[in-house]
Amino acid sequence: MKYLFNLFLLFFAAFSCQGQKLKLVLNLTKGNTYNMVTATTSAITQTINGQVNHVDVTVTGTTAFKVLSADDSLYYMEVTYKFLTMKMQLPEGPVSFDSEKRDPADLMSSMMGALIDKPFTATFTRSGKIRSVNNVERMISSVLDGFQEIQGVQKEELKAKFIQSFGSNAIKGSIEMSTAVFPETAVARNDQWTINTTLQSTMKANVAMVYQLTDATPASYIIHGEGSITTIPAPPDAQMKYNMKGTMVSDVKADRLTGWITESKIKQSIGGTVAIKDTPDTPGGATFPMSMVSQTVITDK
Repeated sequence: MKYLFNLFLLFFAAFSCQGQKLKLVLNLTKGNTYNMVTATTSAITQTINGQVNHVDVTVTGTTAFKVLSADDSLYYMEVTYKFLTMKMQLPEGPVSFDSEKRDPADLMSSMMGALIDKPFTATFTRSGKIRSVNNVERMISSVLDGFQEIQGVQKEELKAKFIQSFGSNAIKGSIEMSTAVFPETAVARNDQWTINTTLQSTMKANVAMVYQLTDATPASYIIHGEGSITTIPAPPDAQMKYNMKGTMVSDVKADRLTGWITESKIKQSIGGTVAIKDTPDTPGGATFPMSMVSQTVITDK
């Protein structure tokens, strides 16, 4: 009888936890620094003039977020890049850049290295969304102005490319892929909610994700998400126009005490066409199919 009673209590406790509403939020401490270590691998396939080209890209980096101040709804962060690398396997051979490489002849690595430990600021909501990113474009311009060997049109083109990859819009979209996974209201285990975000980098896209709290352990929240990616039409004068769509699957583990993401695995698959504007380099323009499959792994250390 005692065994049956204990078993009853066990099942009753488990049943009660299933219906318990939990408020999933960031609970960060002023003065503390929280890291985001990211590794993304992408396989890109393009078919141009009947020729199939494969490009593999691996991007890794560490970003530190220091909590400068907080109020009831917002966290004010100082953000710094600590480490950046990019490796590409192109049809003509491998190319790599590394922020820790000390070679004046490797201009791109030197530029990436110059971004390290240059602070900018970001404002987070308690649900993990980024309200604003400030001073990053100014920081990038200041860093690139330090390279006197680059002047004129070439410098402006490089600034535009760096801002496209590391500017406020790009940072907001890439970080929110991992942090903006919490609902605005309390949820119970197995509850679902929808979050819409916008990616703004090489191409702009809307991401609509349905997340579910699959488990809540004493140490972590476990969240699974599935959704769609759809590119946003580019302006008529854009050099490149993307017409693509695909899917995204995300598995997230967040620390139950702080809400900070301790592990995230994101898989994306997207395909469609790319149209290039008529230019001297591409007379008459061109349109070709492209697909990309990527996987991102994020940890806090």
